[in-house]
Amino acid sequence: MCTLAIYYRVFPGYPVVIAANRDEYLDRPATPPAVLDERPRIVGGKDLRAGSTWLGVNQHGVIAGLLNRRTADYGPADPKLRSRGLLCLDALRRRDARSAARFVAAQPGAAYNPFNLLVASAEAAFVTYNRGGEIDQAKLRPGFHLLTNADVDDFECPRISRSFGRFAELGARPGFARDPLGRRDDLARLLADHATQLDTRSGRPNALCMHLGDYGTRSASLLFIARDGAISHFFAAGPPCRTAFAPALAPDPAGEASRPTSTPQR
Repeated sequence: MCTLAIYYRVFPGYPVVIAANRDEYLDRPATPPAVLDERPRIVGGKDLRAGSTWLGVNQHGVIAGLLNRRTADYGPADPKLRSRGLLCLDALRRRDARSAARFVAAQPGAAYNPFNLLVASAEAAFVTYNRGGEIDQAKLRPGFHLLTNADVDDFECPRISRSFGRFAELGARPGFARDPLGRRDDLARLLADHATQLDTRSGRPNALCMHLGDYGTRSASLLFIARDGAISHFFAAGPPCRTAFAPALAPDPAGEASRPTSTPQR
């Protein structure tokens, strides 16, 4: 399971703010954010087993984030199907979120294991679901949204029911709303939450930051798209409960991968 929180057109200065945890097997090799493609310039974490990504951003300000979707029987993924992370990377090759969403919606669901795929920019945001081979898509309204391995904002998911109000309350604070980039430590603290509710559907823990032996929260990301198109990117190369976020690569509108720069906290 993974968690992706998005504030879409909530803050005047930042139409897209994303906070995300990646949960994965600890022995699956991956790299921190790097340049994944040149035309357009794409930056994202790289899954070395599939050569794909779980979360990335391109020079046009399009963000794509992939979350594996739970199945009715909680069975393993079919290794013969195409990597879901490759579809996430394909979406990032589009110039805008609408064309990326159309591309994803046109894919044959049977070619992939179940997934939830968010694509977002300052102009539009969508979540595409692959539910057992059936593709469906939802357009997000402006506001705060939370996505896990179920439908977006599905309060039957314990981690959504516990965490939605906390993220929404943070977004409503005047100081955070004025400067979410400068107050990003507040987002980082929410991602580090260990409070566990068992998922009654599976009997498994559902904390945002998970530690389950050979599986758990591997990394975390914060992404900010400013009103002028500037992209700020921060990455924790381990569980956010014990790993500091550091500035990460981010593509600029000219197509270059800008060097990580420090942004003062307030």
